[in-house]
Amino acid sequence: MFGVVDLPTYLVGLVLIVLLPGPNSLYVLSVAARRGVRAGYTASAGVWCGDAVLMTLSAAGVASLLQANPVLFAVVKYAGAGYLTWLAVGMLRAAWGMWRTRASGSAGNEAPAPAGERPFRRAFVVSLFNPKAILFFVAFFVQFVDPGYAYPALSFVVLGSLAQLASVLYLSALIFGGTRLAAAFRRRRRLSAGATSAAGALFLGFAVKLSLASS
Repeated sequence: MFGVVDLPTYLVGLVLIVLLPGPNSLYVLSVAARRGVRAGYTASAGVWCGDAVLMTLSAAGVASLLQANPVLFAVVKYAGAGYLTWLAVGMLRAAWGMWRTRASGSAGNEAPAPAGERPFRRAFVVSLFNPKAILFFVAFFVQFVDPGYAYPALSFVVLGSLAQLASVLYLSALIFGGTRLAAAFRRRRRLSAGATSAAGALFLGFAVKLSLASS
């Protein structure tokens, strides 16, 4: 159908891929827990747009270019790792402020959002600066495109649309789960500070993992 082969296998693999934790889903969950459903969907839109760009670049063969050019791959890789590190530092600083506020017994239950935070832009950049994702998309998608089909672009659109649908369902679940966490965070300052610290540490881990990635 539309040049797509072995669709059931693709769907199984897609579900497993979407459910794997990563910086995109973690950031959406963090935004939803801190700022609510609307901000969570704003961040999700950034993820979906970033993924769409990666899929388009993969279909255009940019992934193969990165794989064949170690210097270009390294530039993209370290740019992405640097951005994830910057986000991690911001989260850890926010967590430190929460711990200090709790220790001093200051009034107020909600931690303010990071200054100048733009969920859409941040999520978009987190999604976009991921060379391993580009390589993965092209390696994964190509397996399910019939090489003899006359309109391969249509095959990529079908596969990409299914991937985006899975992402919408998954991130929606995270967003509404995040708003439930927000209520608990407002009641328990230690929980909020601990969760923010853990998120910052995980983003540092993502940055290290990306910086060690090879083409």
